[in-house]
Amino acid sequence: MPRRLATLLASGALALLVALGAASPATAAVTPTQKLTVLSGWTQTSATSYAAWNSARLDRAPWAEYAFDWSTDYCSSSPDNPLGFRFELSCYRHDFGYRNYKAMGQFPANKPRLDSAFYEDLKRVCATYNSVVRPACLSLAWTYYQAVSLFGSLAAVDPADIERAAAMKAEAERRAGLRA
Repeated sequence: MPRRLATLLASGALALLVALGAASPATAAVTPTQKLTVLSGWTQTSATSYAAWNSARLDRAPWAEYAFDWSTDYCSSSPDNPLGFRFELSCYRHDFGYRNYKAMGQFPANKPRLDSAFYEDLKRVCATYNSVVRPACLSLAWTYYQAVSLFGSLAAVDPADIERAAAMKAEAERRAGLRA
């Protein structure tokens, strides 16, 4: 390739890269509409929505310009993993939705969906346990959902509800021959 043509192509390619860089989304400020669109996508009831949120949680750098609040207290003052059932990530996503919709002034309109997404997340957790203990997990999932749905907080979970689920789990395990 003649040197002049190579120089012309190289400078053209450089100009194109500079122009594309100047117009790329990474350099543009994120609008509230864009932020709400991403937030909505990550707070739906589906497993796909949960997976997208969790992927972003694990790699936040591409989302830094959105300035999401990733803080969490997990399941507030209720156990994060009651009776060994792994609820902490479901609580984390629920906190994410609450905190970010509140910050955007969009919380009241989205709270019912956030609570429903939380319940669906908890039920997906319960589905990973064997059929012997799954009813106890589902009972706790319902209790946690009711607490956030009615009170907006997991601080409202009554320890007696957890004790009832523990008794249900122990009895199921005993019947299945998993306990003496």
